[in-house]
Amino acid sequence: MDLGLNKKTAYIICGPTAVGKTDIAILLAKFLGTSIISADSRQCYCEMNIGTAKPTTEQLQQVKHYFINEYPVTTLLTAADFESLATNYLAQIFRCNNSAVICGGTGLYIKSLCEGLDEMPETNKEITQKIEEDYKQFGLQWLQDCIKNEDPEFYSKGEILNPLRMIRALSFMRTTNRSILAYRTYTPKQRDFNTIKIGLDMPRELLYSRINQRVDIMMQDGLLAEVEKLYPLRNLKNLQTVGYTELFNYLDGNYSLPQAIEKIKQNTRNYAKRQLTWFRKDTTITWINADKDAFDKIRKLI
Repeated sequence: MDLGLNKKTAYIICGPTAVGKTDIAILLAKFLGTSIISADSRQCYCEMNIGTAKPTTEQLQQVKHYFINEYPVTTLLTAADFESLATNYLAQIFRCNNSAVICGGTGLYIKSLCEGLDEMPETNKEITQKIEEDYKQFGLQWLQDCIKNEDPEFYSKGEILNPLRMIRALSFMRTTNRSILAYRTYTPKQRDFNTIKIGLDMPRELLYSRINQRVDIMMQDGLLAEVEKLYPLRNLKNLQTVGYTELFNYLDGNYSLPQAIEKIKQNTRNYAKRQLTWFRKDTTITWINADKDAFDKIRKLI
């Protein structure tokens, strides 16, 4: 299988959280003599370190990384922002190298880089704010019921377990009186580089065990102290993510610490399932079992 080493090529390492994407991406970048662009929606924030499983300081020194530690947590970035930033990063890399490595598990970010995003109208900020406030008060079921009643198309086809996606969809409906799905053209943008997608996977029991162990290590490494520092900013959208919301709930007295830790494990496992569901729909991904021979298998493909 010729992956196109003689052309400008972005090698994308994707898959669920805790599957080992970072280690493989670093090995691949070293082999190709190139840099890595993170496709993770939270690792770009300076203050979110332990809970986002960022590459270690040593790993960051081994290979140049883009979109890691580049913004304060108060900056809200979207998939459209990532599309613009990542294409610029690639342009920089391709000036001196025909290859680049993209590593991450945020499926929409990867999609935005490979195919682009449809142009969307602005939503009414006051409407969005009211939906966010109501969601905090009434919870997920309320949000799902609103979507079901007001945008049944999104309810049947969209991510109805993802509060951020549902808030965005409901904001679109209440602003434009049209479903957000009506703005999707499904027409990929033309890129001036090739994209080769390599998905990492492993048996579900092993993946879940790795997730549970990683959460325990995060707690040992000081995740609670990291969350305590961010507690005054807990209502930021960027902090409404697994590993942080559960510990905010602990600090608010809603959970005991063991309950919060177990919730992090459970929600991370659920997140991994959603990631796999997203990536499995992409028939252009070549899947590799993330075992000790994974990099050798990838290298043989090149």
